[in-house]
Formats: sequence, structure tokens, C-alpha cells
Amino acid sequence: DSRPILTGVLLTPVEGGLRLVATDSYRLAVSDVPGASVLEGDQSVLVPSRALAEVRRVVGDAPELTLRLGESDAAFAIDGLVVTTRLIDGDFPKYEGLIPTGESNSLEVNRETMLDAVRRVRLMAQESTPLRLVMNSEGLEIVAITQDVGEGHETVDASYDGDELTVAFNPAFLVDGLDVAPGEEVSLQTIDSLKPAVLRTPGNENFLYLLMPVRVP
Repeated sequence: DSRPILTGVLLTPVEGGLRLVATDSYRLAVSDVPGASVLEGDQSVLVPSRALAEVRRVVGDAPELTLRLGESDAAFAIDGLVVTTRLIDGDFPKYEGLIPTGESNSLEVNRETMLDAVRRVRLMAQESTPLRLVMNSEGLEIVAITQDVGEGHETVDASYDGDELTVAFNPAFLVDGLDVAPGEEVSLQTIDSLKPAVLRTPGNENFLYLLMPVRVP
């Protein structure tokens, strides 16, 4: 999407900290930073994602940084280094209603194991080929079906609670979510093959990655 607001990351206060939200209309990432305090009440700002990527490169593994906000700009400082950027003017989409609530199917799996399997099966597929996740009581099977090439699949040990379901995703989006999820285990919560799915880390309420399924035959 070419809308400028979708090139930014929303910074908004939550109880006990700061929330960062980003979306490209196909997926949504939410990360809470406990203890961070720079905004209050209903204040929020939009920071260009490229600027935050540069901040991440500069900060590395440093435990803390300082953020100063002006009317139209932001400055990130650590150990004498400062990254400044202009804020994006606009209203970030109302994202809360996109996050499914209520009962859902739940797959729990080792993050690295699933990530490695997705990458291997992805090699068997063309770039635009969705990856099918076949989930049932026996665990997880990852499948790529490419016309004129064939089929790649891999079975992964996983715990699944719910109705048997096959749901397909853009492989690059799935890899991105698994790559940044904190912790050793992840849970993928699904409702059906078309509604948004949510990737979380069990026991960690500070991370959420929502992605839209791809319709397949």
C-alpha cells in the first residue's frame, strides 16, 4: 500500500509502558515495551519505519535509549549518538477490531523448528506460492504445491487443539513473524481458513503478529 501512514510505526501509550504498532494492510505487528514512558493519555505519534530500522542498527543490544519528541520530529539518543526523524502526519488505522477474540484453534510449536521447516519447504515453491499449514491432532504438516514443479511438504512435531484445518499464508510474511517472535515456543491461533490468524508467544503478552490467510483452491 502506498499510503504514507502504512510506512510508519505507531507509538502509543498503554498501561505500564509504550506500544509499537505497524501494518501494511496484509499483516499487523504489535509490540509492548514495559516501563517505557514518553506519551500520556491519548497521545500517539507515527515514526517512519526506516528511521526505526536505523535506530535498531545503531542501538544493537543496548538495554536502554532515550526518546525525545517534538511537535513534528523525534530524536533517539544513546551513548552520544542521535538519530533524528520527522514524524508522519496522519491517522493510523483503527487496528484493535482486527484482532480476533473468543474461541480459536491453537497450534503450539517450537519457533526455530517451524521456522526452519517453513524455509525448507519454501525452497520447493515459486516465490508467489502460498504455504499450506495442515493442522490436526497429529500435529502440523507444511505443504507447498507448485504447478509444473510438484509438491514439497514437511511434518513438524506440534501440539494442536481445535478443529482440523488447512490454512495458507504468504511464506515471506510467515517467515517474518516467526523470525521476530520472542521465546522458544510460539502459538498460532486460527478461526478458519479465511479469517486473520494470530502468532503469539505463550506467556508473553507483549508481542502479537497478525497475518491474513491466502485463499487457495
